[in-house]
Amino acid sequence: MVAQKIPVTVITGFLGAGKTSLIRHLISHAQGKKMALLINEFGDLGVDGELLKGCSDEACTEDDIVELTNGCICCTVADDFLPTLGQILDREEKPDHIVIETSGLALPKPLVKAFQWPEVRSRTTVDSVVAVIDGPAVHTGMFAEDPDAVQMQREADETLDHESPLAEVFEDQLACADIVVLSKADLMSDEITADVEKTVRTETRAGVQILPAENGALDPKLLLGLGASVEDDLDQRPSHHDAGGEEHDHDDFESFVVEIKPIDDTVLLAERVQNALAIDGVLRVKGFGPVEGKDARLAIQGVGSRLDHYYDRPWHPDESRQGRLVVIGLTGFDKQAVTNILAS
Repeated sequence: MVAQKIPVTVITGFLGAGKTSLIRHLISHAQGKKMALLINEFGDLGVDGELLKGCSDEACTEDDIVELTNGCICCTVADDFLPTLGQILDREEKPDHIVIETSGLALPKPLVKAFQWPEVRSRTTVDSVVAVIDGPAVHTGMFAEDPDAVQMQREADETLDHESPLAEVFEDQLACADIVVLSKADLMSDEITADVEKTVRTETRAGVQILPAENGALDPKLLLGLGASVEDDLDQRPSHHDAGGEEHDHDDFESFVVEIKPIDDTVLLAERVQNALAIDGVLRVKGFGPVEGKDARLAIQGVGSRLDHYYDRPWHPDESRQGRLVVIGLTGFDKQAVTNILAS
């Protein structure tokens, strides 16, 4: 029976679009609904998972947050995602709802196809696909805040000779979406918001809702419980990768971890992160840092020219107060230069 299936919400979107903020808000406003999270972190450090654990409560404890760190979720469906999903479904206390946060590079359609597998279809249903987009970045014609980094990623394509692979990912995410969350609405005028919504409408199906949001603050009732049964509706959700059965890969991206010492000046650390982001090919820096004299952990997230840092939770008594930042960029970017800046 469909009523017995556990609903699953897939949240997708480009790097830094605001997916983690949205999920944090969903957790903190779950109103008694027990949720499980599958976080597909790109890189060697599960930063998004740790950020979400910092706000966990009875609705979503640390045990309910599972990180998938073996690569893009749509590329590791059989080896990583399905076994992990099975472990959640086999728990004695099952969740009321499962939320999956994909990496910024993931295509939603291959992931949703996994829910057509008999052993998954009988126990779950994809309630909806939510695409989170960076409103100001879309307005400028890009998908991240750093236009130069996006321009460097452009590659020739036989069907879209003036488009980049990231444009295809963006379009695929919108084409598969039931809801589009227009993030950073507070940074846009009414005129710009209307222009971005017009752009989104050209890539979405009729009836797809566009919801402006500030810091992910949306009522969960708007996002959960749609009952879209997306796994049964994939033919109506086109993808650039439908024709010819072509496979995608992410060899153009790589990441590494930089360990940082305890700091006593958060402004200086912010400047270092911004300087690292300015290096050619660097797309994102995120992680944690210990601040001397503070019992709370400093969370750091930077994309393009945008940098956020805040104390997300107290350090655990048995936790090593080691600062670590994961850096994501184009293959071949100058890791040593980044390390020299961040670890100095």
